[in-house]
Amino acid sequence: MRVFTLLLLSFTIIGYGQKNVPTDYFSNPLDIPLAVSGTYGELRSNHFHSGLDLKTNGEEGLPVYAAASGNVSRIKISHFGYGKAIYISHPNGYTTVYAHLQKFAPEIEAYIKKRQYAKESYEIELFPKAGALSVTKGKIIAYSGNTGGSGGPHLHFEIRDAKARPMNPLTFGIQVKDTKKPIINSVWLYSLEEKSHINGNQNPSKLRLIPLDNGNFKAEGVTAIGKIGIGVSTIDQQNLAANKNGVYKITTEINGQENFSMEMKRFSFSETRYINRLIDYAHYKKNRSRITKLFIEKNNPLSIYKNTVDKGIFNIEDSLSYTAKVFVKDFNNNTTEISIPIQGKNIEKITKKEIVKTPYFIQPSENFTYNSGIFDLYIPKGSLYENAYLDIATNGDTIKIHEDEIPLHKNMTVVFDVANYSETDKKKLYIGRLGYNDKHYHVKTNKKGNRFSTRTRTLGSYSLFTDNEKPTIVPINVSSKKWMSKANFLKIKIDDTDSGIKSYRATINGKFVLMEYDYKTGMLVYDFNDKIISETENKFKLIVLDKVGNSTTFETTFFRKP
Repeated sequence: MRVFTLLLLSFTIIGYGQKNVPTDYFSNPLDIPLAVSGTYGELRSNHFHSGLDLKTNGEEGLPVYAAASGNVSRIKISHFGYGKAIYISHPNGYTTVYAHLQKFAPEIEAYIKKRQYAKESYEIELFPKAGALSVTKGKIIAYSGNTGGSGGPHLHFEIRDAKARPMNPLTFGIQVKDTKKPIINSVWLYSLEEKSHINGNQNPSKLRLIPLDNGNFKAEGVTAIGKIGIGVSTIDQQNLAANKNGVYKITTEINGQENFSMEMKRFSFSETRYINRLIDYAHYKKNRSRITKLFIEKNNPLSIYKNTVDKGIFNIEDSLSYTAKVFVKDFNNNTTEISIPIQGKNIEKITKKEIVKTPYFIQPSENFTYNSGIFDLYIPKGSLYENAYLDIATNGDTIKIHEDEIPLHKNMTVVFDVANYSETDKKKLYIGRLGYNDKHYHVKTNKKGNRFSTRTRTLGSYSLFTDNEKPTIVPINVSSKKWMSKANFLKIKIDDTDSGIKSYRATINGKFVLMEYDYKTGMLVYDFNDKIISETENKFKLIVLDKVGNSTTFETTFFRKP
């Protein structure tokens, strides 16, 4: 009975903490004024940003502190993504995440290194038992870095709830100085039914904005009819950084009545790819500018929407006048307002939205298959958000599957029949996606007999390529017979200009040594503090493989005082 009571009390505490967000529980993970280079919920490629990117003065090696007491519950080290990341579970049910780290605090570093050497792998994921690595609030747990997919030195910081959903750290009392109003880049109107139009045109219409003295905007008046939606391209900036960050909240009104609101407080990783339904994906791919659609279309289950009426869509009637307003806010409630005068006016002759019809009409509710020559294509139902005509064509070893202007939510499967290639050639063959300026990029290629396939969520052109080039290995600070007693690190640079690096393995005197790999620079680094060697004369060997199996081996002998 006592155990049941304790469990009930524990769940009650966690439930209470999750419902009522604590604003004084977590402290800043850096001991410097917080300058933000990326905000929570910011629009990124195929996902929302799940935390705060905190600037580290352009440096690596700043102490990173536990935002609250707890247990290290997960450690993940990878070449890409978060790089070196640590997860701390807290008694109130929340978890904090610290990513792109340079290294960990000594106790944690030793725990990880032991297991990396046991596995003989730099990339590793660990789940320490509760109590194995306990930390107290304000304790140094790591040092900031630039590992993984980071574009520059910074700390990525998250707070997740008991269901592993990332939440906005600012709602927990993490403070970032911000007195600046959000910036409006452009505002658009969208025609959303067959009879609707804006100024006699059914295509998306960019509105001319007139700046007002108070920092707000008034759009040039338009005529419209039918169901209309608004889109806005906007960013926010905080006081201590010039980065173009995401906004916190956007609300719309029609004639003084709120009909739409989206707020970046919490989302789940399972829904984050629906960002491609939130934005005007085709516009982004053509213009590299994200327009947020302030209306909800079908097949859009995002949980960020609040207080929506008619899914945020305006119904403009003939001869009536309307004033639509958009309010763009940051977390500190700095607000930029846009006023849009709309006059209902029916026009008989309008410019229709252009629809290019092809033989291949895809519906979200149905599977789609295509077979031609050496190619098979399968697009499962639920991949598209709306009906679409796809332009599909083949030429030799290349298949064009439309352009990357329609988002896919699920993976399509592209299959190549390679029966016409010799067994020797097949070994060096891979599937690549064609990019700009005739460049191509390796995509994961599954080989099964004469059928090579790839699964991808990117439309575009795919073809077969051959890689006969071996990876390159360039020693940076080691050479034959060199004394390295004063060196802290052994550095090697590796590269593969075709299919890319798949794996590497280094040994000294036949013993595995851990080399950290930074794919952005191609640098491999061994830390002599690992103390793997105890001899004066040391034989170093490195084997590097690319993604089709081409291999390069580098060997040398160096000297170092034990």
